[in-house]
Amino acid sequence: MRIDKFLKLSRVIKRRTVANEACDSGRIFVNGKMAKASYEVKQGDIVEIQFGDKTSKFEILQIPTSQKITTEIIKIL
Repeated sequence: MRIDKFLKLSRVIKRRTVANEACDSGRIFVNGKMAKASYEVKQGDIVEIQFGDKTSKFEILQIPTSQKITTEIIKIL
């Protein structure tokens, strides 16, 4: 699944366009490397998001298969 779609489905970022813009501006890192919106995330990836002076870091526990999320899919680090 693409990182921009994952961020929207996991409700880390409300809109996919905002997630896409964050990737394009270099604010999203996966496993320590800058990620483009088309980056395919996988289970176990560490995602870091920088908005202003705030940094959020989490691990992907599972990839959602639909819009309806029934279990925890991220673990905040």
